[in-house]
Amino acid sequence: MALTLRIACAFALALLLAAPQAEAAGQEDLLKKTQAAYAAMQTFRADFIQKLTQRETGTMQQRTGTIMFKKPLLVRWETADPNAELLVVNEKEIWNYLPDEELAYRYPRSLADDSRSIIQVVTGQSPLDRDFDVQDRALDGKLLSLTLYPKEPSTEMTQVRLWLDPSTGLIRRAVIADFYGNTNDIELVAIRPGASVSDADFRFVPPDGVEVEDHVERPHPRQTRLSE
Repeated sequence: MALTLRIACAFALALLLAAPQAEAAGQEDLLKKTQAAYAAMQTFRADFIQKLTQRETGTMQQRTGTIMFKKPLLVRWETADPNAELLVVNEKEIWNYLPDEELAYRYPRSLADDSRSIIQVVTGQSPLDRDFDVQDRALDGKLLSLTLYPKEPSTEMTQVRLWLDPSTGLIRRAVIADFYGNTNDIELVAIRPGASVSDADFRFVPPDGVEVEDHVERPHPRQTRLSE
């Protein structure tokens, strides 16, 4: 074999061997950048576009709204269209309020504390390199998409696909699939790290006349004003 051909073959083999390692290193660096970005971020505000798809029926519902976040894990997820809905996660509990139905659900805070919960993943608080196996890295426009499989899958989450901004490390989109093949597709737009939020944004008191379905054992002192 000619010397130049041997050199060319050796060079090609080196590229083939190095590519997966370089890709894995780049993936690890981006995950570290993402974790560092959210570790340093105290608050953020963003608009969202959410698409909920039911596999069995093939139906898809699109929602739009805003999300506010404040550490350690305070969340206000407010849907504006097509129907108003409010999800509030605070230090004590979780509220899901449906104004059109005059109905509010109250849940224990612990439901959001699982690092594999949708709330944790979307707000960047889940340690991706600890709780997930990362696979299928691909460039999608200017974003990098990663497919993640929970090391301990649940009915609500068997697969996650994330789109990360390589320049900032921020999560721009997440598609969560459940055990039944239904998907929750959340795209975050106009992300504003460090946005001004108030503790009052994460409080909720059921308005008068609203039925409360309580899934928390301890009693909730019903207040008359949100500001109290």
